[in-house]
Amino acid sequence: MNYSKLALAVSIAALGFNAVADEKKSLEHIQIISHHDKLRTEAGSATLIGEEQLEEFEFDDIHRVLSQVPGVNIREEDGFGLRPNIGFRGVTPERSKKITILEDGVLIGPAPYSAPAAYYFPVTTRMTAVEVFKGPAAIKYGPQTVAGTLNLVSRQVPDYATGGIDLAVGGDGYNKAHGYYGDRQGNFGFLVEGLHLESDGFKELDGGGDTGFEKDDFLVKLDYQLDGERFDQRFELKLSYADELSDETYLGLTDSDYAQNPYRRYAASQPAQMDTKHTQAMFTYQLSAQDFDLTTRVYRNDYERAWLKLNGVGNTSASLSDILASPEEFAEQYQVITGERNSVVAGETTYYLTMGTNDREYYSQGIQVDGNWRTALFGMDHKVSFGVRFHQDEIERNHFEDTYAMVDGFNTKVADTRHFTTENTESTDAWSVYLEDQVTLGQLTLGVGVRGELMDMEYQNDKPDLADDYQQKTTRIWLPGVSGFYQLNEDSGLLFGVHQGFVPSSPAAPVRAGEDDFEKSVNYEFGGRFNDGVTRFEVIGFFNDYSNLIESCGQSNCGSQGQLDREFSGGEVDVWGVESQLAQTYPLNLHLDIPMSLTYTYTQSEFKEELFSEFVQWGHIRKGDRLPYLPTHQATLSIGLAHQDWALDMLVKYVSDMPETAGVGYEGFELALAGEEVPATTVVDLAAHYELGQYGRLYAKVDNLLDQDKIISRRPYGARPGKPRTLSIGYKYQF
Repeated sequence: MNYSKLALAVSIAALGFNAVADEKKSLEHIQIISHHDKLRTEAGSATLIGEEQLEEFEFDDIHRVLSQVPGVNIREEDGFGLRPNIGFRGVTPERSKKITILEDGVLIGPAPYSAPAAYYFPVTTRMTAVEVFKGPAAIKYGPQTVAGTLNLVSRQVPDYATGGIDLAVGGDGYNKAHGYYGDRQGNFGFLVEGLHLESDGFKELDGGGDTGFEKDDFLVKLDYQLDGERFDQRFELKLSYADELSDETYLGLTDSDYAQNPYRRYAASQPAQMDTKHTQAMFTYQLSAQDFDLTTRVYRNDYERAWLKLNGVGNTSASLSDILASPEEFAEQYQVITGERNSVVAGETTYYLTMGTNDREYYSQGIQVDGNWRTALFGMDHKVSFGVRFHQDEIERNHFEDTYAMVDGFNTKVADTRHFTTENTESTDAWSVYLEDQVTLGQLTLGVGVRGELMDMEYQNDKPDLADDYQQKTTRIWLPGVSGFYQLNEDSGLLFGVHQGFVPSSPAAPVRAGEDDFEKSVNYEFGGRFNDGVTRFEVIGFFNDYSNLIESCGQSNCGSQGQLDREFSGGEVDVWGVESQLAQTYPLNLHLDIPMSLTYTYTQSEFKEELFSEFVQWGHIRKGDRLPYLPTHQATLSIGLAHQDWALDMLVKYVSDMPETAGVGYEGFELALAGEEVPATTVVDLAAHYELGQYGRLYAKVDNLLDQDKIISRRPYGARPGKPRTLSIGYKYQF
């Protein structure tokens, strides 16, 4: 093995500049970033994290993976990344609902149009690449086009017998068992893959019990190839199954309790549990010729989940957020939540606990066709990309609540108290089309394109006495975009772009006469790239001009049962900033190299008009107020020491403080977290591996080496911690 080339590849990967060695078109990637030339000349912001970089730290958490991509803003929640909160370029990260999430080029969210909150997210551990597209580069992918697209790439069917195992153990009962095997005989190939992840959890539950999770994931791919003189054909069937059982809760801590023990969990959350199942079936047909390729995908995703969690305390108007923000004012309710007081005390007010189960079933299905045509017309080189998709998705909610009682420190169910709270169905039929032409004029590559989203939506309240609560609505919107790259010389060039951004509203969102009920913006970017073969540098400035910013109240970000599933308009908002990345490898001697990369993102935001909002993250907004949960500064440094037989890597991530709310309370509306901030954090991860030659590889890692324990969020109910210092060791064998 040439270790200097390996170190160079690692450093390139740290910036997403990985080389794609195989020139054969991949079914799983939605775009192969060109690396035939030293300087990348594609327009727009695109980052590829390859398998080699993913293996450096063996992260199971997509949050930690994306910390190495500039322009990504994240709100952590459970410490494991079970339900990620991801945004690009300042959009709200809540449940990743404002970015388009794909797996192998297909929409993977439970209901990307009708209910885009990503309560299902593919397991990062089994992915072999992660692609991030922002700005005009994301116009091919929708429906969410304001921020960008995240594509997760699963393992491909190999061209020869290939397999591997990955076994690991660690602190807090962490276990990983991952294996795969694939082969090809003649034209037929196959791949089977299985993964099991589990942890007992790092939180300390009052009364005892696990606070972790178990996840299983299985994948089968069957592949058939036909190579012809004029064109090649490929057929693939993908089948996958995933489940999760996690003892997770939305309930956090008061600030004072957090200061004493950030990893405590109150007794009221003892029964909390998430139970999910996900299946996917996808058939793909690819036709490839020298100057033309066409890929057709037919897909079906089914997802069901039931999340039992604490909704509130009876006999009080105070929400859980109110109680944890002011435990002295609501002392008896607080004592019931913590188990210090029974729900029923003779002669005193009774405080039962309300536990709600959000039981939901989703499906998404469709057919999409994507093509590329390369030709020369009128003395210019053209690369025409086009696509059409018909998509259907639906969410069916059957939410119910049960009464529980705190008895001697244990949260106990009261028999025969169940009642249904929410029963409704939201569905969407959507046609999407796009067309883009990239024209090369000497040193300039100019891309002009348009995307269309044509949606018919329905909402139906399924309670028998509310059958008249029904709505149909239609949205037709065209989203143009222009992008370009001008090559200054063989080492450097400038890129630019502008495109229309769009996020659809939910089927239940009311239609306001003469007003848009969806989010809309105009987004700009300008920057440059440099690569002289040793140093690689990219810097991009962006500006998102929202004409109508929309935020919705979900269980994860709101904390108010009365606002759930409602949408709120923030009017005109500007978000702007700079994202940059640098990579270089320093040779120490003939045997040791130091690969290094640095990413930095600066982001600012501003409401352009005053408003009085009931939304619990906004309140009274004054012109110039910032968006909540958006840090001004983010920086990630990756530095390593690479040898032919071993490597040591360190990742340092800094995130500056973030406001919990945009505005303040006003008369008649008290904003619980007004003035509070999520403190700045610095997290250090360390990883090392040693090659055993033909016998595989040993690896070890420490997540959160310095045991940073600052608050990562107070949403939805109280202060929440990140993952503490965790050591794990593993063995990986591939053949």
